[in-house]
Amino acid sequence: MNSPFQKICLQTFVALSVVMTFAGSTSTVIAADTLVLNPPDAGATAKHVVLIAGDEEYRSEESLPMLAKILSQKHGFRCTVVFSFGPDGADYIDSNNQQGLRGLNALETADLMIIATRFRQPDPEQAKFITNYLNAGKPLIGLRTSTHAFRGAQKFGDSLSYDEFGLKVLGEQWVSHHGKHKEEGARGVIEPGKESHPILRGVRDVFAPSDVYGVTHLTDVDTILLRGAITESLDPASPILKDDRRNQPMQPLAWLHPYKAPNGKDGLSFCTTAGAAVDFVSEDLRRLVINAALHLTGSEVPEKADVGFVDPFYPSFFGFINDKTYWKNANLKPEDLGLGKSRVMPDPPGSPAWPFRPVPPK
Repeated sequence: MNSPFQKICLQTFVALSVVMTFAGSTSTVIAADTLVLNPPDAGATAKHVVLIAGDEEYRSEESLPMLAKILSQKHGFRCTVVFSFGPDGADYIDSNNQQGLRGLNALETADLMIIATRFRQPDPEQAKFITNYLNAGKPLIGLRTSTHAFRGAQKFGDSLSYDEFGLKVLGEQWVSHHGKHKEEGARGVIEPGKESHPILRGVRDVFAPSDVYGVTHLTDVDTILLRGAITESLDPASPILKDDRRNQPMQPLAWLHPYKAPNGKDGLSFCTTAGAAVDFVSEDLRRLVINAALHLTGSEVPEKADVGFVDPFYPSFFGFINDKTYWKNANLKPEDLGLGKSRVMPDPPGSPAWPFRPVPPK
């Protein structure tokens, strides 16, 4: 899509989609390359959450539309989900394409950004929307691989390289798998003294089969809310591993981080290193993220936020997909993930059995 005429057509389509959104439609709206989900009582006053998917391993293309449905249908947000697409203007989602992010212009009207990308390399035109968002000091939520959301020496603004995004904006970068990947899980343990924090309201039983990440760069300015205890297995009922070498001290699992934007403006982020699609089988992990969204946008956090699935959610297991034809053949599109739809994707090759999630009817 390189000609001026094509760009004008795209801009016109996006503008029409936005008009549809604020006209009060409660159906799924496909605005160019994004998925827009309106609250039942849509209107110009609804706060806008932009959710950015795009990672090769943890199936953010499945989890973020699910979270957007909960945020829009149960908590009154207008949500836009942004994806990575295939090369050369392809219209199918391709989470392996690190240069495939499109639709970041949605951030121009965002009140909150939720990001779950891994090593993305947006072009300068897309990157400027992230720069502008950060320079406004707006809040964001980072999930799992967002600690290494971008890769490269290119910069957001004049001072923040892609490689530095996780460390400077979320408080941490990629460090390690602290637990045994695909063998040991993570159980959330509330940090002493933080039991009454609004983000933890109704949160008591977080379990993530995606394991514990190493976290070594947080400082006294960060507020740790949960730590991740390594469990003996991937079973949600698995006990905490009795191994002082790895569980003493437990690694931070969720925290708040005050960030400095490229222009020096102050902002606040929330990050959790949980966040694989199968992790969100955990009701309290969903509640943790929904609570964080409410808290960061200045909304009251209820004692027990409603985080029930809007549509049945059948997450596939985490793992890399090395078949170079997989995403083209899957032909997954934003409209396949909208309201009233529950797309079922296969587990990556070599996935362990994990019978603790909903399964689609035969």
